[in-house]
Amino acid sequence: MRGRRAPPEAQATLTEQAYRAIEEAIVTLAVPPGEVVSEAQLSQRLGFGRTPVREALQRLARERLVRILPRRGIVVSAVDVGEQLRLLEVRREIERLIARTAARRADEAQRTRFREIAAGMEAVADSRDATQFLRLDRALNLLVLEAARNEFAAAAMALMHGLSRRFWFIHGRGPAGLPAAAAEHAALARAVAAGDANAAAAASDALLDYIEAFTRATLEAGRPS
Repeated sequence: MRGRRAPPEAQATLTEQAYRAIEEAIVTLAVPPGEVVSEAQLSQRLGFGRTPVREALQRLARERLVRILPRRGIVVSAVDVGEQLRLLEVRREIERLIARTAARRADEAQRTRFREIAAGMEAVADSRDATQFLRLDRALNLLVLEAARNEFAAAAMALMHGLSRRFWFIHGRGPAGLPAAAAEHAALARAVAAGDANAAAAASDALLDYIEAFTRATLEAGRPS
């Protein structure tokens, strides 16, 4: 007897799990830029069925982390510094809005979680665990969007977070970069937890200043002398 098809809600959960697993593999370079993969390979490697993997890849294509080439496979997108700077122009404005709004609208359970993420980021600043930083970063991104309760801002930010996290993993996670990044994220989380909208907006701007600075430094380092 064939196994029963999973109900829609279970399928959605499997798709989200597959998405998170593939996205983390791309962001942390376990699947590097330029690599060609297939649904079958990823399904076998990660232990998910073909349908959740296919749906996860479609989402990742919308987020520009992969390109789906008919009859050729799936290619992990290249890293482009110029693209990253253009992304930051948009990200700065939206993140300031959602940080301010999240500080005003977060409920008590969310504020508790913001404080927990801040403490985790402060611990990462000492341990310098890049993978744990990325997981906390993703949790903070999702929690800010949840607390802000603005589906339009959430849709816009979903297209940017993965590219930004991968760029940082490649260029910003050195001995000096990780503690500074973790400290900026912790400051943002604590400002939102405190319900201080102005401080949250300022912390968001400070975080984007830091991200833009290392992005421009990366661009300068790549230019011929």
